Amino acid sequence: MRTFLFALPLVLLACTTPSTEVTALPPDAFSARISHKAQLIDVRSAGEFGSGHLAHALNLDWSSGELEANSTKLDKTRPVLLYCASGRRSAAANDYLRVNGFTDVVDLDGGINAWRSAGLPVEP
Repeated sequence: MRTFLFALPLVLLACTTPSTEVTALPPDAFSARISHKAQLIDVRSAGEFGSGHLAHALNLDWSSGELEANSTKLDKTRPVLLYCASGRRSAAANDYLRVNGFTDVVDLDGGINAWRSAGLPVEP
């Protein structure tokens, strides 16, 4: 019994150790991950999306619950690439998708603002 009580904190610590898996990429690396296999999702509002977005992105607003409502329509076997304005909403969406069984989810570090600053193209 004493061994069990000693080992329990170690087991709990091991189970809560954060993953070392990369979940956010800078614009150049994020751009390299965009392919026909990836599901590119803009989690900003429709108004923000209308002011410019990445080519072929699907707009599923995180703040309104649109991504959560439509997540069952996404393919868990394909990569999911997320972005927002600065990276906060896409990071939250990334966490949500991972908890719900998506394994290859990456968000754009710094959001579309970093993308634009890197001189990468945006669709009107």
